[in-house]
Amino acid sequence: MKQTSHWRWLPSPYHSLLILLVWLLLNSSISAGNVILGLILAFAIPLLTDLFQQRHPRMVRPDLAMLYIAHLVWDIIKSNLEVLKLVLGPMDHLQPGMIVVPLDIREPLPITMLANTITLTPGTVSAEVSADKQYLYVHCLHLEDEAARIAEIKERYEAPLKRIFEC
Repeated sequence: MKQTSHWRWLPSPYHSLLILLVWLLLNSSISAGNVILGLILAFAIPLLTDLFQQRHPRMVRPDLAMLYIAHLVWDIIKSNLEVLKLVLGPMDHLQPGMIVVPLDIREPLPITMLANTITLTPGTVSAEVSADKQYLYVHCLHLEDEAARIAEIKERYEAPLKRIFEC
């Protein structure tokens, strides 16, 4: 779940500070009235909007997240070269297709990160997540082996996200 402040009356202290600073900068004045009104806004806005915040799982393994990013950058470079080769070759050899990836993760943030990762990797685009969050639909520019592509996505991207967020 989302890490929250120890103070229930100030759910997002950093946001409160940011609101106060932006208020004072927008008004170009640090008069007593502006400071008081800025403090009221900095207190009230996060308190009122905290009820609408969606809680996300905490990143438990930031060390794995850095490794995940490194793997993603490598995969983006590698995929760019593969797509370049496919696009410059005969177009009739392309075998586009849709795959359905069964999801082991159910939290919205890791699912979104998985979908974005797939879309960032050239040659694949995340199309949709099923309403029950059990499947991710992915379009592939060139699909030779559906089972291998699904296994690659699950092993290379979903499994590390599952460890990073422990979900």
